[in-house]
Amino acid sequence: MLQLPNNLELSQSDLTKSHTIRVAALHALAYCPRLFYLEEVEELYTQDAAVFAGRRLHEELEKEEEEWEDLFLESEELGLRGRMDALRTRDGQTIPYEHKRGRPQRDENKQPQAWESDRLQILAYCCLLESALGIAVSEGRIRYHAENVLIHVPLDEMGRQAVQDAIQQAKKLRSSTQRPPVCSNERLCTRCSLAPVCLPEEARLAHNPEWEPVRLFPEDDRRQVLHILEPGTAVGRTGEQIKISRQGQPVEKIPAQQVSQVVLHSFSQISTQALHFCAGEDITVHWISGGGRYMGSFDSRQGSVQRRIRQYAALTSSETCLDLAKKLVNCRGKGQRQLLMRGKRGLKPVPENLTEAISQMQKVLKQVPRAESLASLLGLEGNLAALYFGALPNLISAQVPPEMHFAGRNRRPPKDRFNCLLSFGYALLLKDVMSAILTVGLESALGFYHQPRSQAAPLALDLMEIFRIPLVDLVVLGSVNRGQWDIQADFEVRGCQVWLSDSGRRKLVELYERRKQESWKHPVTGYSLTYQRLLELEVRLLEKEWSGEGGLFGHLVLR
Repeated sequence: MLQLPNNLELSQSDLTKSHTIRVAALHALAYCPRLFYLEEVEELYTQDAAVFAGRRLHEELEKEEEEWEDLFLESEELGLRGRMDALRTRDGQTIPYEHKRGRPQRDENKQPQAWESDRLQILAYCCLLESALGIAVSEGRIRYHAENVLIHVPLDEMGRQAVQDAIQQAKKLRSSTQRPPVCSNERLCTRCSLAPVCLPEEARLAHNPEWEPVRLFPEDDRRQVLHILEPGTAVGRTGEQIKISRQGQPVEKIPAQQVSQVVLHSFSQISTQALHFCAGEDITVHWISGGGRYMGSFDSRQGSVQRRIRQYAALTSSETCLDLAKKLVNCRGKGQRQLLMRGKRGLKPVPENLTEAISQMQKVLKQVPRAESLASLLGLEGNLAALYFGALPNLISAQVPPEMHFAGRNRRPPKDRFNCLLSFGYALLLKDVMSAILTVGLESALGFYHQPRSQAAPLALDLMEIFRIPLVDLVVLGSVNRGQWDIQADFEVRGCQVWLSDSGRRKLVELYERRKQESWKHPVTGYSLTYQRLLELEVRLLEKEWSGEGGLFGHLVLR
């Protein structure tokens, strides 16, 4: 077995601080330059079933093979670092080995060959060995375990040059703020773990309207959102679980992998240990006041500086902001009008002011594309909102108690039960939009329509507009017409102010979360997702607007 000086073996922490390039990153580069950029520059990583299967393979090999020896090496001169799967000595020659779970490529004669990305990776390990240890390496070997095939890859001058060229290309990409285009071979994308982040099918659709995208974005997020509604409840950690201690109730324990968000309402609490645990598990923590106001979020995912630079460059352009704002106002206005038209169908006779509002909204919407400034657009949006909320009371059933009716939008604080429900629903929506923004890695403080004037993040307020109708207005209106609210038990009336009681908050949370799990077919991509996933998808489509792959954002209009 090869003996190495102690000073040549590097710890994992040493490697993470290095400016050299990982050999595994060259593998990604050969597979797809965009994959390399997402992983190495934007530091986006996902772990799918294939990744875990590869890890299990290496763990099994380490247990089974007595000669197994992996090694961390780094060469500043070459500009590479890496952890080799195995290093063996054969006939006096030191040979690096790579183990792959899948099958080899086949040439025209059906003979097994190494895939180009695997070939570059093993050649890079050969060069790294030569540079770091000062020994001659003549070849590397790759074993494809699906067919138990061993491929010999000789290290010649052509191979050394291929490694050098790849290193130079990698350095060039690392210094760029622009993502490379999607891979021309769409079959590679179907096997890529970062497809939900890259959205290659959507990028192709942006460039070719005739493209029929395949859904590579997950249809649903099966993790749950934990709403801690009871005052005095403490959230902690025990092992790999989140522990919920409610007063007078048994302790509840939930595995972390089943949780996407923790929402702390009113005066519930969370321990420092639990916050630290949530940060490590990518679980977002939100705070909502007892009065139903969104207070803030905690999330350890900051997003790479390259994404922020692209966002800053785009949203400092007044032309870009106006264009995006037009899409936003058009999307929300059409959704508001569509909801009124949907409600009109069941009314006999149809109130005259409802018909007039629908007609006037259509006229205002025609003016949106011609708006020349954000100020004029704000005026048009205000007109649409006034027409919408002025006509919305017509959609409340006559059988609904008068206490649940309303006469227009009011807030801060809400003065009637209907507006109380809307305000709390919008707070729930705001925290979900914030969670999606944090997941994607954009800067929530820099929006394109709303201006910073309060603690609410402008970009989150912008994106909320798309989802107000399908996720809040429709839910509240439907629940009121179905008689799901107890006008006494679910509300607290304090003078001219109306707030939700504990039972009311719990009921609206259940209705809202249930709505998020319903599926909806995206009008542009043509595939169906739950609203929970649509929130993240829309943020990613927004980012594409300033990444050269625009045209898909802002089309979510209620049917």
